[in-house]
Amino acid sequence: MAKRSSETTGTTAIVALALGAVGLFASLGARDVATRSTRLAAATHPISRSGRPTPRLRPRGDDVDPPEVQIGERLFLETRFSQYFAAHMTSVNAPLLQGDPTLDTLPTSNGPLPGPFAGKSMNCRNCHLVDDTAGAPTRTYCDYSRKSLVPAREDGQVQTPRNSPTLVNALLPRSGPTFLHFDGEFTTPEDLAVGTMTGRNFGWLPLEGETAIAHIARVVREDDGTGDLGQQYGDLSYRVLLAGMDPSIPLELRLPPEYRIDVTAASDADVVLAVARLMTAYMRSLTFANASPYDVFLAKNGLPAGPDPGETDLDYSRRLRAAVNALANPVFVGPEDGTFSEHDQEFVFGQTELTGLKIFLREPLPQTLAGDSRFLSTRTGNCIACHPAPNFTDFSFHNIGATQEEYDAANGDGAFRRLFIPDLDYRNARYDQYLPPTPQHPSATGVFKTAPLDLGVWNVYANPDFPAPQDGLNALLNPGGRAPADALRGLIGYFKTPTLRDLGQSGPYLHTGRMRTLEEVLELYDTMSDMQRDGRVRNGSSELAGIFFAEDPGADKEPVVAFLKSLNEDYN
Repeated sequence: MAKRSSETTGTTAIVALALGAVGLFASLGARDVATRSTRLAAATHPISRSGRPTPRLRPRGDDVDPPEVQIGERLFLETRFSQYFAAHMTSVNAPLLQGDPTLDTLPTSNGPLPGPFAGKSMNCRNCHLVDDTAGAPTRTYCDYSRKSLVPAREDGQVQTPRNSPTLVNALLPRSGPTFLHFDGEFTTPEDLAVGTMTGRNFGWLPLEGETAIAHIARVVREDDGTGDLGQQYGDLSYRVLLAGMDPSIPLELRLPPEYRIDVTAASDADVVLAVARLMTAYMRSLTFANASPYDVFLAKNGLPAGPDPGETDLDYSRRLRAAVNALANPVFVGPEDGTFSEHDQEFVFGQTELTGLKIFLREPLPQTLAGDSRFLSTRTGNCIACHPAPNFTDFSFHNIGATQEEYDAANGDGAFRRLFIPDLDYRNARYDQYLPPTPQHPSATGVFKTAPLDLGVWNVYANPDFPAPQDGLNALLNPGGRAPADALRGLIGYFKTPTLRDLGQSGPYLHTGRMRTLEEVLELYDTMSDMQRDGRVRNGSSELAGIFFAEDPGADKEPVVAFLKSLNEDYN
């Protein structure tokens, strides 16, 4: 449950952030696996009054999620908050005469599929899917394409600048500051929710923030509960549900007092903030069960599953490495230990996966990094430098060369290294020319946040239009207190580290979305590690130089791929 004590952003600050948010928002997202009672759940995709299938909402075993999570899910699924709906509605509760054409089809790496929200308008879930799409595999709150489509407007933007990241485990507790989006633009999930609902992914332009807030508040106030979503929540309106007092509300949907609001008396800003808090409660509920073959292997062999109190994830990973290497007779995992329904693979952790785990955990010797030929090594993934267990992310930022690969693919080898990238003073003095659009700079080009030239956190760090993340970014990425200009130069191409859990349900990969398979990802790492040691990766993270794979893919990379697949679980 999200608690008020964690909601450090007040109403005024959040709404101010919404009005100051960048127009090129990466997509938020929502989850279709509801956890409500079977009385409110549907066993199959129900048919709405409009004749269209509606998202399937299912209980999670015998458990029922708290009311704030269930209602937060409904708000994630809500398709009426977008600019297209505002511009084309006949009333809040009437279906659109014609849906946003952006949602007619869903792009995938293998061609388009029918859009699960065709005939409607943009919502969070269209970019963060689960099992909404007939004929397509289940997702972990991401979509199937390299970049997600956004509603057409006069600015000409037709897609998000980056691949849609998974939302599962996105709000896990961490020791350092919280950053959301690949570039760390947001520091709280409430800010992220408000920024997305009032931003470019929902069709709103930089100067339309106030209009967006007024429209969202109107939908919440005037909703009568008769729409597709309302049917699955007892035909109750948002006004009734959010007030939380009406005797018609079933116990499993009765909000606790800290989430209640009288939307008829509250300001527009307070209504939108209440929506964001419920969305946050929902996002916090999206976590992996850690029920993969890897996790079963740890349990069967008595290996530590997580860090001790006060132990860092990296130190835990090193302790795990020692324990794994000390196994004299490992007990492997086979089909008798479990099965997959969402993955086309056996539920196994055998010798190949164990070899991959050891490569994953292995770090280079200092002599190897120094180039001493006596210590040259293969079978060294150095993966825990950025992806330490048990969550397989350090929640920080790194440059693995993904932007350089994308830019050079379009412009020729070496093009990214030769590219002019302005320094801090030059960049900020010419905001419209180099930085993303905001309400303060609605005409900015966002040239360095547009594929194939996306510089990641470079767009946010020391950007005067993004004050919220600056203290945290400095604490995490500039702990030595370098001059901001020097720090910015060292952040070119840096992006937030994603989790490696359940990658089988979240491809294509990287912020570019250019890698369709795990094999392609490891080939990129192999290439970029060689280039980093040769000084050919522009501002590459130093950790790249510690990766040493054998030339034969079967020797090192195939076992690592097998290990990464052992982190899959049936997230559904």
